[in-house]
Amino acid sequence: MTQALVLYETDAKVGFVTLNRPEKLNALSTDLRRELAATMTRADEDPATSVVVLRGAGRSFCVGYDLAGGSGGEAWRHDALKYHERLGTSLALELMPWYMRKPVLASVQGHALGAGCELAMFCDLTIAADDAMFGEPESRYSQSGPGFVMPWIIGFKKARELLYLGDMIDAPTALGLGMVNRVVPRDSLSDDTLKFARRMALIAPEALAATKLAINRGADAAGFRNAMQAGIDVVAPLYAAQTEVATQFRELARKEGLGAALKWRKAQFET
Repeated sequence: MTQALVLYETDAKVGFVTLNRPEKLNALSTDLRRELAATMTRADEDPATSVVVLRGAGRSFCVGYDLAGGSGGEAWRHDALKYHERLGTSLALELMPWYMRKPVLASVQGHALGAGCELAMFCDLTIAADDAMFGEPESRYSQSGPGFVMPWIIGFKKARELLYLGDMIDAPTALGLGMVNRVVPRDSLSDDTLKFARRMALIAPEALAATKLAINRGADAAGFRNAMQAGIDVVAPLYAAQTEVATQFRELARKEGLGAALKWRKAQFET
Protein backbone atom coordinates (compact mmCIF):
# COMPACT_ATOMS: atom_id res chain seq x y z
CA MET A 1 0.00 0.00 0.00
CA THR A 2 1.40 3.39 -1.02
CA GLN A 3 2.04 5.71 1.89
CA ALA A 4 0.32 9.09 1.81
CA LEU A 5 2.60 11.94 0.79
CA VAL A 6 0.77 14.33 3.10
CA LEU A 7 -0.64 13.39 6.49
CA TYR A 8 -3.41 15.04 8.50
CA GLU A 9 -4.12 14.63 12.19
CA THR A 10 -5.54 16.71 15.01
CA ASP A 11 -4.73 17.40 18.62
CA ALA A 12 -7.64 19.16 20.32
CA LYS A 13 -8.13 22.41 18.36
CA VAL A 14 -4.89 22.08 16.38
CA GLY A 15 -4.70 20.45 12.95
CA PHE A 16 -1.36 19.09 11.72
CA VAL A 17 -0.49 18.92 8.02
CA THR A 18 2.72 16.93 7.53
CA LEU A 19 4.76 16.71 4.33
CA ASN A 20 5.59 13.01 4.26
CA ARG A 21 8.36 12.43 1.76
CA PRO A 22 11.31 12.37 4.17
CA GLU A 23 13.59 10.28 1.95
CA LYS A 24 13.54 13.19 -0.56
CA LEU A 25 13.63 15.90 2.13
CA ASN A 26 9.98 16.60 1.28
CA ALA A 27 10.75 17.88 -2.21
CA LEU A 28 7.51 18.99 -3.81
CA SER A 29 6.71 16.44 -6.51
CA THR A 30 3.58 16.80 -8.61
CA ASP A 31 1.76 14.19 -6.53
CA LEU A 32 2.83 15.74 -3.24
CA ARG A 33 1.64 19.16 -4.37
CA ARG A 34 -1.74 17.72 -5.32
CA GLU A 35 -2.11 16.03 -1.93
CA LEU A 36 -0.89 19.11 -0.08
CA ALA A 37 -3.51 21.34 -1.70
CA ALA A 38 -6.28 18.89 -0.83
CA THR A 39 -5.04 18.44 2.74
CA MET A 40 -4.69 22.16 3.39
CA THR A 41 -8.26 22.63 2.21
CA ARG A 42 -9.37 19.82 4.51
CA ALA A 43 -7.53 21.40 7.44
CA ASP A 44 -9.09 24.79 6.82
CA GLU A 45 -12.58 23.31 6.64
CA ASP A 46 -12.22 21.05 9.71
CA PRO A 47 -14.78 22.37 12.25
CA ALA A 48 -12.88 20.77 15.15
CA THR A 49 -9.79 22.97 14.84
CA SER A 50 -8.95 26.67 14.78
CA VAL A 51 -5.19 26.57 14.16
CA VAL A 52 -3.18 24.65 11.53
CA VAL A 53 0.46 23.54 11.81
CA LEU A 54 2.42 22.85 8.61
CA ARG A 55 5.48 20.66 9.16
CA GLY A 56 7.78 18.21 7.38
CA ALA A 57 8.63 14.63 8.32
CA GLY A 58 12.27 13.61 8.71
CA ARG A 59 15.42 15.73 8.63
CA SER A 60 14.08 18.74 6.74
CA PHE A 61 10.96 20.83 6.37
CA CYS A 62 11.06 21.11 2.56
CA VAL A 63 13.82 21.59 -0.02
CA GLY A 64 11.50 23.08 -2.64
CA TYR A 65 10.24 21.75 -5.94
CA ASP A 66 11.42 18.33 -7.06
CA LEU A 67 14.20 18.88 -9.60
CA ALA A 68 14.80 15.18 -10.19
CA GLY A 69 11.52 14.19 -11.78
CA GLY A 70 8.05 15.16 -12.82
CA SER A 71 9.18 17.55 -15.54
CA GLY A 72 6.69 16.16 -18.02
CA GLY A 73 9.28 16.11 -20.80
CA GLU A 74 11.08 18.89 -22.64
CA ALA A 75 8.40 20.06 -25.07
CA TRP A 76 7.28 22.96 -22.85
CA ARG A 77 10.70 23.93 -21.45
CA HIS A 78 11.27 26.91 -23.77
CA ASP A 79 7.63 28.01 -23.94
CA ALA A 80 7.13 31.07 -21.72
CA LEU A 81 3.33 30.77 -21.84
CA LYS A 82 3.40 27.17 -20.66
CA TYR A 83 5.88 28.12 -17.95
CA HIS A 84 3.59 30.95 -16.86
CA GLU A 85 0.75 28.45 -16.48
CA ARG A 86 2.92 26.08 -14.43
CA LEU A 87 4.22 28.89 -12.24
CA GLY A 88 0.68 30.13 -11.66
CA THR A 89 -0.32 26.71 -10.35
CA SER A 90 2.73 26.60 -8.10
CA LEU A 91 2.08 30.08 -6.74
CA ALA A 92 -1.54 29.21 -5.97
CA LEU A 93 -0.33 26.31 -3.81
CA GLU A 94 2.22 28.43 -1.97
CA LEU A 95 -0.38 31.11 -1.27
CA MET A 96 -2.76 28.67 0.41
CA PRO A 97 -1.43 29.21 3.96
CA TRP A 98 -1.65 32.98 3.49
CA TYR A 99 -5.28 32.98 2.37
CA MET A 100 -6.66 30.14 4.48
CA ARG A 101 -9.27 31.26 7.00
CA LYS A 102 -7.36 29.75 9.92
CA PRO A 103 -3.88 30.91 10.95
CA VAL A 104 -1.13 28.55 9.82
CA LEU A 105 1.99 27.95 11.90
CA ALA A 106 5.07 26.59 10.12
CA SER A 107 7.27 24.24 12.16
CA VAL A 108 10.66 24.13 10.46
CA GLN A 109 13.71 21.91 10.92
CA GLY A 110 16.67 21.22 8.65
CA HIS A 111 16.34 22.78 5.23
CA ALA A 112 13.65 25.22 4.11
CA LEU A 113 14.80 26.02 0.59
CA GLY A 114 13.18 27.46 -2.51
CA ALA A 115 9.47 26.81 -2.38
CA GLY A 116 9.99 25.37 1.11
CA CYS A 117 11.33 28.72 2.29
CA GLU A 118 8.48 30.50 0.54
CA LEU A 119 5.89 28.20 2.13
CA ALA A 120 7.30 28.97 5.58
CA MET A 121 7.11 32.71 4.87
CA PHE A 122 3.55 32.47 3.56
CA CYS A 123 2.50 30.89 6.86
CA ASP A 124 1.22 33.30 9.50
CA LEU A 125 3.92 32.37 12.03
CA THR A 126 7.07 30.25 11.95
CA ILE A 127 8.76 28.27 14.71
CA ALA A 128 12.28 27.21 13.66
CA ALA A 129 14.57 24.60 15.14
CA ASP A 130 18.09 25.78 15.86
CA ASP A 131 19.36 23.61 12.99
CA ALA A 132 17.05 25.20 10.39
CA MET A 133 18.54 26.76 7.27
CA PHE A 134 16.57 29.09 4.99
CA GLY A 135 17.27 30.22 1.46
CA GLU A 136 16.15 30.54 -2.14
CA PRO A 137 18.99 29.22 -4.31
CA GLU A 138 16.97 29.31 -7.55
CA SER A 139 18.92 32.24 -8.96
CA ARG A 140 22.03 30.07 -9.11
CA TYR A 141 20.22 27.90 -11.65
CA SER A 142 18.77 30.74 -13.74
CA GLN A 143 15.39 30.65 -12.03
CA SER A 144 13.59 32.79 -9.46
CA GLY A 145 10.35 32.73 -7.49
CA PRO A 146 7.56 32.02 -8.10
CA GLY A 147 6.45 33.52 -4.75
CA PHE A 148 8.24 36.85 -4.22
CA VAL A 149 7.10 37.19 -0.62
CA MET A 150 10.54 37.70 0.97
CA PRO A 151 10.71 41.50 0.48
CA TRP A 152 7.36 41.81 2.27
CA ILE A 153 8.68 39.84 5.24
CA ILE A 154 12.27 41.05 5.74
CA GLY A 155 12.53 44.23 3.66
CA PHE A 156 13.99 45.00 0.27
CA LYS A 157 17.72 45.34 1.02
CA LYS A 158 18.28 41.94 2.65
CA ALA A 159 15.76 40.25 0.37
CA ARG A 160 17.66 41.50 -2.68
CA GLU A 161 20.91 40.08 -1.28
CA LEU A 162 19.42 36.66 -0.56
CA LEU A 163 17.43 36.44 -3.80
CA TYR A 164 20.27 37.70 -6.01
CA LEU A 165 22.95 35.42 -4.55
CA GLY A 166 20.92 32.41 -3.45
CA ASP A 167 22.71 32.25 -0.07
CA MET A 168 21.31 30.36 2.91
CA ILE A 169 20.89 31.81 6.40
CA ASP A 170 20.63 30.02 9.74
CA ALA A 171 17.74 30.18 12.17
CA PRO A 172 19.17 32.92 14.46
CA THR A 173 19.80 35.13 11.42
CA ALA A 174 16.26 34.45 10.18
CA LEU A 175 14.95 35.43 13.61
CA GLY A 176 16.86 38.69 13.53
CA LEU A 177 15.42 39.49 10.11
CA GLY A 178 11.85 38.78 11.22
CA MET A 179 11.52 35.73 8.98
CA VAL A 180 10.69 33.49 11.96
CA ASN A 181 9.01 34.10 15.31
CA ARG A 182 10.88 31.70 17.58
CA VAL A 183 14.03 29.58 17.50
CA VAL A 184 13.94 26.48 19.70
CA PRO A 185 16.18 23.43 20.26
CA ARG A 186 15.75 20.78 17.57
CA ASP A 187 14.84 18.13 20.13
CA SER A 188 11.95 20.19 21.47
CA LEU A 189 10.61 21.56 18.15
CA SER A 190 7.52 19.34 18.16
CA ASP A 191 6.64 20.08 21.79
CA ASP A 192 7.33 23.80 21.51
CA THR A 193 5.29 24.06 18.33
CA LEU A 194 2.36 22.31 19.98
CA LYS A 195 2.56 24.60 23.02
CA PHE A 196 2.56 27.67 20.81
CA ALA A 197 -0.32 26.37 18.69
CA ARG A 198 -2.35 25.52 21.80
CA ARG A 199 -1.88 29.07 23.08
CA MET A 200 -3.23 30.38 19.79
CA ALA A 201 -6.14 27.95 20.01
CA LEU A 202 -7.21 29.56 23.30
CA ILE A 203 -8.28 32.56 21.25
CA ALA A 204 -11.79 32.43 19.84
CA PRO A 205 -11.58 31.08 16.27
CA GLU A 206 -13.76 33.97 15.11
CA ALA A 207 -11.21 36.44 16.49
CA LEU A 208 -8.31 34.60 14.86
CA ALA A 209 -10.05 34.46 11.50
CA ALA A 210 -11.15 38.10 11.62
CA THR A 211 -7.70 39.33 12.64
CA LYS A 212 -6.05 37.32 9.87
CA LEU A 213 -8.53 38.61 7.31
CA ALA A 214 -8.02 42.20 8.41
CA ILE A 215 -4.23 41.87 8.09
CA ASN A 216 -4.55 40.21 4.68
CA ARG A 217 -7.01 42.81 3.41
CA GLY A 218 -4.56 45.53 4.42
CA ALA A 219 -1.72 43.74 2.66
CA ASP A 220 -3.84 43.32 -0.47
CA ALA A 221 -4.77 47.02 -0.35
CA ALA A 222 -1.04 47.76 -0.27
CA GLY A 223 -0.56 45.64 -3.38
CA PHE A 224 0.43 42.24 -2.00
CA ARG A 225 -1.74 40.06 -4.24
CA ASN A 226 -0.83 42.05 -7.34
CA ALA A 227 2.84 41.84 -6.42
CA MET A 228 2.69 38.05 -6.18
CA GLN A 229 1.01 37.82 -9.58
CA ALA A 230 3.38 40.35 -11.12
CA GLY A 231 6.28 38.20 -10.00
CA ILE A 232 5.34 35.23 -12.17
CA ASP A 233 4.40 37.52 -15.05
CA VAL A 234 8.00 38.78 -15.05
CA VAL A 235 9.93 35.56 -14.41
CA ALA A 236 8.07 33.15 -16.71
CA PRO A 237 10.28 34.15 -19.69
CA LEU A 238 13.36 33.64 -17.48
CA TYR A 239 12.36 30.03 -16.85
CA ALA A 240 11.95 29.51 -20.58
CA ALA A 241 15.24 31.18 -21.47
CA GLN A 242 18.22 29.08 -22.54
CA THR A 243 20.91 30.57 -20.29
CA GLU A 244 24.51 29.37 -20.21
CA VAL A 245 24.35 28.32 -16.56
CA ALA A 246 21.06 26.44 -16.92
CA THR A 247 22.31 24.63 -20.02
CA GLN A 248 25.51 23.51 -18.28
CA PHE A 249 23.61 22.47 -15.17
CA ARG A 250 21.05 20.36 -17.06
CA GLU A 251 23.73 18.72 -19.19
CA LEU A 252 25.78 17.77 -16.13
CA ALA A 253 22.68 16.49 -14.36
CA ARG A 254 21.85 14.37 -17.42
CA LYS A 255 25.33 12.86 -17.60
CA GLU A 256 26.33 12.53 -13.95
CA GLY A 257 23.12 12.95 -11.96
CA LEU A 258 21.42 15.79 -10.12
CA GLY A 259 23.67 15.46 -7.08
CA ALA A 260 26.79 16.04 -9.16
CA ALA A 261 25.24 19.07 -10.85
CA LEU A 262 24.23 20.62 -7.54
CA LYS A 263 27.71 19.99 -6.11
CA TRP A 264 29.33 21.59 -9.19
CA ARG A 265 27.28 24.77 -8.86
CA LYS A 266 27.67 25.00 -5.08
CA ALA A 267 31.45 24.77 -5.36
CA GLN A 268 31.55 27.85 -7.56
CA PHE A 269 30.22 29.98 -4.71
CA GLU A 270 32.71 28.62 -2.19
CA THR A 271 35.89 29.73 -3.95
